[in-house]
Amino acid sequence: MVAKSPLLSAPPYQVEQNLKVLGANLRTARLRRNLTAEEVGEKIGVHRHIVSDAERGKPSTTIAVYAALLWAYGLTEQLSLVADPETDDEGLALERARAPQRSRQGTSLDDNF
Repeated sequence: MVAKSPLLSAPPYQVEQNLKVLGANLRTARLRRNLTAEEVGEKIGVHRHIVSDAERGKPSTTIAVYAALLWAYGLTEQLSLVADPETDDEGLALERARAPQRSRQGTSLDDNF
């Protein structure tokens, strides 16, 4: 028997909440399109129970399922915004802090003797 990952059995609270919100959003997208979980499952190649697991924010649901659901609803452009380096304020600040600093300002030479 394989031990279950602590991340799957007890994810950090914020991760758990974000997965639940994502799942609820995906469910809303499906219902607005008047689709059943079975229809969406057929479209992305999984059983309807997997669609339901994603909609409940189950941590063991793979990222591929979430991405496929976004594709099924025509929302894949939103996936490219996840962890966009240009919106990572902390990462950008750390990168700037590591950038080499000039030791002195360049001075221009004067030809006036």
